[in-house]
Amino acid sequence: MTASLAERRQAGLTALYLGVFAMIWFSVPDNQPPLGSYLMVGSLLAILVAGIGALLVLRVHRAGPVERNAVTDRRYLAVLAGELAAAGFGAVLLAVTHRSEFIVVLVGAIVGLHFLPLAPLLRDPALRVIGGAVCLAALAGLITGLMSDVPPARVTASGIGVLLLGYAIGALIRIFVGRPGR
Repeated sequence: MTASLAERRQAGLTALYLGVFAMIWFSVPDNQPPLGSYLMVGSLLAILVAGIGALLVLRVHRAGPVERNAVTDRRYLAVLAGELAAAGFGAVLLAVTHRSEFIVVLVGAIVGLHFLPLAPLLRDPALRVIGGAVCLAALAGLITGLMSDVPPARVTASGIGVLLLGYAIGALIRIFVGRPGR
């Protein structure tokens, strides 16, 4: 079964966006040994995956127009705006209460939660799974930050980076092996 232009475009966008965001998450924790080398490899792999996603999107664009849904686009932007507002407000609140070490945890939880309304919107039920996993990475960072001297950003950000990168790679694999169905 060959993937349609819309399915290839969606896979390319997924790889592009999540590859870029994985790279960003990998850059959050300090890069001290032993984690630093893994974060660098993860960042480089994330850039590569994002580049492959971008190339896929460009190839689809050249192959012909892909039908877009204005309602879906508006809903997507509304989810994104809500996510940014919640993360910004929460970050400011944590900063003024002198708990800024937990900003990454809060942002991670909000990122995880934002996948839940996107799952039906983008017709990708697996986004619920990645959303739940990202929330668990944020929870692990919170618990670690409260119970030890390990910075919560180290656990949360590296975990989310791995999860987003894995999902981005999975989107490309589904398209390239001819099983685009979700």
